[in-house]
Amino acid sequence: MSAAMPPTSASGHHRPKAVSPAMANAAAASFAALTARLDYLSPQDADMVRKAYRFADEAHLGQMRKSGEPYITHPIAVAALCTEWKLDAQALSAALLHDAMEDCGVTKAELIERFGAPVAELVDGLTKLDKLEFNTREENQAESFRKMLLAMARDVRVILIKLADRTHNMRTMGDMPRSKWGRIASETLEIYAPIAHRLGLNQIYRELQDLSFKHLLPWRYAVLTKAVARARNRRRDLIQKVQGEVETLFKQAGMEVRISGREKTLYSIYKKMDDKHLSFAQVTDIYGFRVIVPTVIDCYTAMGLLHQIYKPVPGKFKDHIAIGKVNGYQSLHTTLVGPSGVNVEFQLRTEAMHLVAESGVAAHWLYKEHSAASAQSERLGTQWLQSLLDIQNETRDAAEFWDHVKVDLFPDAVYVFTPKSQIMALPRGATVVDFAYAIHSRVGDHAMAAKINGEQVPLRTELKNGDVVEVITAAVSAPNPAWLGFVRTGRARSKIRHHLKTMAQTESMDLGEKLLSQALRAEGIQQLPGEEAQVQPLWDKLLRFTGNRNRPDLLMDIGLGKRIASIVAKRLVVLLGELGQKPDALLMTRERFTAHEKVSQGAITLDGSENASVVYSPCCRPLPGDEIVGYLGRGEGLAVHTRQCQTARKLEHKDSERFIGVEWSDEPVRNFETGIEVTVVNGKGVLARVAGALASAEADIVHVDMGHESPQDTADLRFVVAVRDVAHLDNVLRQLKRTPSVIQAERQLNKGTSPT
Repeated sequence: MSAAMPPTSASGHHRPKAVSPAMANAAAASFAALTARLDYLSPQDADMVRKAYRFADEAHLGQMRKSGEPYITHPIAVAALCTEWKLDAQALSAALLHDAMEDCGVTKAELIERFGAPVAELVDGLTKLDKLEFNTREENQAESFRKMLLAMARDVRVILIKLADRTHNMRTMGDMPRSKWGRIASETLEIYAPIAHRLGLNQIYRELQDLSFKHLLPWRYAVLTKAVARARNRRRDLIQKVQGEVETLFKQAGMEVRISGREKTLYSIYKKMDDKHLSFAQVTDIYGFRVIVPTVIDCYTAMGLLHQIYKPVPGKFKDHIAIGKVNGYQSLHTTLVGPSGVNVEFQLRTEAMHLVAESGVAAHWLYKEHSAASAQSERLGTQWLQSLLDIQNETRDAAEFWDHVKVDLFPDAVYVFTPKSQIMALPRGATVVDFAYAIHSRVGDHAMAAKINGEQVPLRTELKNGDVVEVITAAVSAPNPAWLGFVRTGRARSKIRHHLKTMAQTESMDLGEKLLSQALRAEGIQQLPGEEAQVQPLWDKLLRFTGNRNRPDLLMDIGLGKRIASIVAKRLVVLLGELGQKPDALLMTRERFTAHEKVSQGAITLDGSENASVVYSPCCRPLPGDEIVGYLGRGEGLAVHTRQCQTARKLEHKDSERFIGVEWSDEPVRNFETGIEVTVVNGKGVLARVAGALASAEADIVHVDMGHESPQDTADLRFVVAVRDVAHLDNVLRQLKRTPSVIQAERQLNKGTSPT
């Protein structure tokens, strides 16, 4: 990928720019170093690579990198990385030419003519990859991944060159503007590192992770680097002792082994600390050894010998030889308690396994003389990659294609789809509500129900890879505080909290305005003063009296019951009187003397759409059709009770000024909960018959309590059911009384005596 734009003439053709002899020498010196690595190629193939270099050098003439070096040094470095995998001349030529089409105006036809179709196809594949934008918000994300993975499937050399390109760009990231570090490093960590891992390129995988970590979190990287260096110095003697003891052990057993030290990467240490909430001191398996043995049997023999001198840590033995990883990795892993109680990990593998472990699919080119490694890598290069082509032939749907590959690439995330096949990445354990908020905050706020793969599910359902999630919204729906108990994403949690807070404030304010208007009418004032500039001094005086900051704050306090509406109204009448506004005696008389009637003009209408500001008291569970009263609690908002409720009567006796007129709307918008008690003859299937009767009467069961008494001839079943109104409840009770085994069915009321 180009780091600088070449100078162009007015006609659009590249204008050669004078290059200093020093720069030219630097470029030549770097190519000379590359030439020294081509000894595994035939003379004809080496000539082809030199030809590609000369063409690329000419094409990039005048282009500079951000570091000030000639641009050609970048393609040379990418090709040098490819020589480490012993890639063929076609791949090396493509590596040298990978930016020529995009940055230098070279056509595919020109490349076919000069270097043949295979090289041109590789360069074309790389050019298309460079143009992909990996942005989760883009609708074509699935399509972008599909293109990249299919290019890789057709010729794995495309992705190998691309990974080499990305590795060199990451190594030289320090020359790039700091503003780009975050985007490029995140993209590398989320996309290229997992692909390297999936293809078994562990060396590149680890390096990309560490380089991404270095540029994403530079301070943490620096601190961890120092901590590892200090720990390395402290444990140097210990590690040398372990290595000496192990070498002596194998020498005595007459086994030929190759032992090398292995240190955990900085990113893997950081990840372990972050995931398991550990301190650096608690990460014990920082150091380890790799033991390379001749045969598979030797792996198990060597492990047996090691277990004789050091005790193994229980649960820390893994046999990846018998059951290899999906990327072809094979090895025995065992963690042993070494000297001074320090845990040391050993990895035991054969030479062929080691090649595949480090180089994955590249092992096919790397050491063709190792037939086992070659066979293994060919299998790697065909199994998963071929499956990409197979599914492409089966379906042209990008989302379905991506569904097939995403699990292996990104094991720590759950990938789900919208009904329009857009991919959404969420953390493991995420629920439907997390998904809804990931789409848009409005979708989350109004989520009512959901379908996963066409089936209705609760909103708390955890999502699995490949799920197609459809969120059903309704304008009347609002976030539920219970959602905070199961959502996983910070975005969803903050959005729910913000909405609940805002909603409670808005509803309390609306209720406060209704209450104050009602109290004002009782004092003979038709309506609440507005917010015009001329009446602002009036509000300022009232706010000084109540101690509130502003008008909404005062109305909210009234709605929550922190201020008494009648007292505020009386003060407001006095202030209005100072401005010359007199109370209307007729209005005052009408309001005061109709307040005791069933439906007063100032009553607050309830339809069930209220949320935080209105609570339907659980002691009596009022239903539409019941006579109700409203109690304005001290900071709890409005509590609605039935008129016969014992609790309400006690409150009215000691706190009557806090009771206000409430009435039911003609058309409630939801079902309301109420309690019923059903006495039944004990026997098999009784509960099922009662539940069936409730269902046939269209009552939803919310809760069942069967008590804890020892079995008797009869039993009391207590239900909380959701019904439309009192008439619907009467129908439910009639249905229950007709049910076999039911002796009695009645509503639970908080008034001391049963209803007649």
